[in-house]
Amino acid sequence: NNPISGMTIATLMGTCLIFIAVNWTGHFYEPMALVVGGMICIGAANAGATSQDLKTGYIVGATPKYQQLALFVGAIVSSIAIGATIKILDQPTAEMAAQGIQHAIGTDKYPAPQGTLMATLVKGILSFNLDWQFVLVGMFIAIVMELCGIKALSFAIGIYLPLSTTLPIFIGGAIRGIVEWRQKQKKIVVAAEEEDLGKGNLFATGLVAGGALAGVLVALLSSIDSVSSKLGAWNAEHRLTERLGTEGYKWLGVILFAVMGIILYRIAMKPSQHTGH
Repeated sequence: NNPISGMTIATLMGTCLIFIAVNWTGHFYEPMALVVGGMICIGAANAGATSQDLKTGYIVGATPKYQQLALFVGAIVSSIAIGATIKILDQPTAEMAAQGIQHAIGTDKYPAPQGTLMATLVKGILSFNLDWQFVLVGMFIAIVMELCGIKALSFAIGIYLPLSTTLPIFIGGAIRGIVEWRQKQKKIVVAAEEEDLGKGNLFATGLVAGGALAGVLVALLSSIDSVSSKLGAWNAEHRLTERLGTEGYKWLGVILFAVMGIILYRIAMKPSQHTGH
């Protein structure tokens, strides 16, 4: 569990409150608060990635020295890639341009819900126009949920992320719950240290990696006008919609998603050489 967004939001709120205490308010200090939040965000992300990589390396028997060298290379390469990505995504809409906004990330095509939330917090706190009653209500709801044994962070992420993002996460969790329930019924015992090496987890990890790489590749190609027009010509959505209809096209996506879920379930239920009865 590495809640980078949660830690960044908490850092931004704390930083803005400190700024208010020393009378640093207004638009001039908003970028300074973002710099502090960005430093904490990068530090938390690198710390989480390092710990996860070293843990994974321990499981598969990797050498920590070479892992750490690879992490340094990854930090340098990712810095260049992130800078280029931000440059590409820095495309304000026509409405923003009319308001005199020259730089903005987060449009209908490339939404940025976390960034929008953080910007709203910084602007609201430093401009003294934040509806604190909603923030306080959310804090007390989170406390009550934690006391009830419910992870407040997961609940909050489900609220501010779009349904198109959270629904697949929920379905994946439901599939895992069904797999664990079936394993208990069949009295299949999986050692705790071997759980992360299960076929279902490895297959799901591949889905995450493949989806991330495909998303980055498509977004990069879509940002190039000449390539984007060619991608539009290859898009089969219009032809499928004409043949299947709008509802039929949507059901085709649901069926393909269901097939992938069934494949994930069947792979997760296959006994591993590390499991026993």
